Amino acid sequence: MLTHLDNKNQPSMVDVSAKQVTHRTATAQSIVVLPGEILSHLVDGELQTKKGSVFQTAIIAGIMAAKKTGELIPLCHPIGMDNCKITIELSEINEVLIQCTASITAKTGVEMEALVGASMAALTVYDMCKALSHDIVIKETKLILKTGGKSDFERK
Repeated sequence: MLTHLDNKNQPSMVDVSAKQVTHRTATAQSIVVLPGEILSHLVDGELQTKKGSVFQTAIIAGIMAAKKTGELIPLCHPIGMDNCKITIELSEINEVLIQCTASITAKTGVEMEALVGASMAALTVYDMCKALSHDIVIKETKLILKTGGKSDFERK
């Protein structure tokens, strides 16, 4: 049975009132592939463009988006996260690895918040670098880890 459908097959928010309050965390990752002409703007681990510091701006955008997940995704519970952290690293193969980790002590998890945070950070990297090249690829976004609630998950 799909959890967002009621007994009449109509969309509905999942009722979490009977769930236990537990500490819940989730980590999601987005990968952005950048062409060489953009990487030439890398200075001390940060991309600098006319729009400013790319990674710093992407971190702020990702956190802001994660906080608004309940407004962006239909039927997603609006929650007050306890914490949200975004890290951005450049891999050896010119991929920007963006990870968003969100946490809360509540009756519902933060997977969607982590996924939205990582996604928006990736979109912000694209937006801030598109004047240099449109040959940017947001390769993937995926859940890496979730804890708390009735089941845990870790991508191997």
